[in-house]
Amino acid sequence: MIIGLDHVAIATGDLHAAVRRFVEDFGLTLTGTEDVLTELTSTAFFPLQGTRIELVAPLNGEGPIAKALTTRGEGVHHLCFRTDDIVGDMARLQAKGYRFLSEAPKPGAHGATIVFIHPKSTGGVLIELSQHDGGVHAAPAHDPSADVAEETL
Repeated sequence: MIIGLDHVAIATGDLHAAVRRFVEDFGLTLTGTEDVLTELTSTAFFPLQGTRIELVAPLNGEGPIAKALTTRGEGVHHLCFRTDDIVGDMARLQAKGYRFLSEAPKPGAHGATIVFIHPKSTGGVLIELSQHDGGVHAAPAHDPSADVAEETL
């Protein structure tokens, strides 16, 4: 069952510049960065009350974010709904005619299990489903304060 909005993802071609903007200009707190090898994506996370902003950038210039940047440019990339039963939600939505970008869920950021719904099934919006073990986010992959300090100099 879908239980909440997990995050809004914003595609960027320059993760460091985008992190600097969100920290310095908007005053948000960076809680971590992580490379998601299954998606060829580098990510940065900013918690907001009840949800997060996730910046996503291509890892080594490859993957679906690189393609999205080429075709649509920077901006909102997807919405992510948190679920407590990703396999059950996939089956329920497939029975209603929704198509997914993969046959099965796969590892995502924060140790979550994720799957994306094809935007042709959702009126043009790319939607991710994410299930976290125990319903909480894992600790950041590394101490983000070094990144912020280096970026703000």
